[in-house]
Amino acid sequence: MKIKLVKSPIGKIKTHKKTIKALGFTKLGQVIEHEDNPQIRGMIKQVAYMLEIEE
Repeated sequence: MKIKLVKSPIGKIKTHKKTIKALGFTKLGQVIEHEDNPQIRGMIKQVAYMLEIEE
Protein backbone atom coordinates (compact mmCIF):
# COMPACT_ATOMS: atom_id res chain seq x y z
CA MET A 1 0.00 0.00 0.00
CA LYS A 2 1.23 3.51 -0.78
CA ILE A 3 0.88 6.28 1.80
CA LYS A 4 1.43 10.00 1.14
CA LEU A 5 1.96 12.69 3.79
CA VAL A 6 -0.33 15.58 2.81
CA LYS A 7 -0.49 17.61 6.05
CA SER A 8 2.41 18.82 8.15
CA PRO A 9 2.86 17.31 11.63
CA ILE A 10 4.00 20.71 12.96
CA GLY A 11 1.80 21.74 15.88
CA LYS A 12 0.15 18.32 16.16
CA ILE A 13 0.02 15.95 19.16
CA LYS A 14 3.43 14.55 20.15
CA THR A 15 2.35 10.91 19.74
CA HIS A 16 1.07 11.66 16.23
CA LYS A 17 4.42 13.21 15.30
CA LYS A 18 6.17 10.07 16.54
CA THR A 19 3.79 7.87 14.54
CA ILE A 20 4.52 9.84 11.35
CA LYS A 21 8.26 9.43 11.98
CA ALA A 22 7.81 5.70 12.74
CA LEU A 23 6.02 5.26 9.40
CA GLY A 24 9.18 6.64 7.77
CA PHE A 25 8.11 10.13 6.70
CA THR A 26 10.69 12.91 6.72
CA LYS A 27 9.07 15.58 4.57
CA LEU A 28 5.72 16.78 3.28
CA GLY A 29 4.49 15.22 0.03
CA GLN A 30 6.64 12.13 0.49
CA VAL A 31 5.21 8.78 -0.65
CA ILE A 32 6.14 5.60 1.21
CA GLU A 33 5.22 2.00 0.46
CA HIS A 34 4.40 -0.40 3.32
CA GLU A 35 3.07 -3.94 3.58
CA ASP A 36 -0.58 -4.19 4.52
CA ASN A 37 -0.63 -5.59 8.07
CA PRO A 38 -2.54 -4.82 11.29
CA GLN A 39 0.34 -2.84 12.85
CA ILE A 40 0.65 -0.47 9.90
CA ARG A 41 -3.16 -0.16 9.63
CA GLY A 42 -3.33 0.91 13.29
CA MET A 43 -0.64 3.53 12.80
CA ILE A 44 -2.39 4.86 9.69
CA LYS A 45 -5.75 4.99 11.50
CA GLN A 46 -4.23 7.15 14.27
CA VAL A 47 -2.91 9.82 11.86
CA ALA A 48 -5.30 9.34 8.92
CA TYR A 49 -6.17 13.06 8.88
CA MET A 50 -2.60 13.80 7.70
CA LEU A 51 -2.32 11.01 5.11
CA GLU A 52 -3.59 9.98 1.71
CA ILE A 53 -3.79 6.23 1.16
CA GLU A 54 -3.60 4.22 -2.09
CA GLU A 55 -4.23 0.49 -1.79
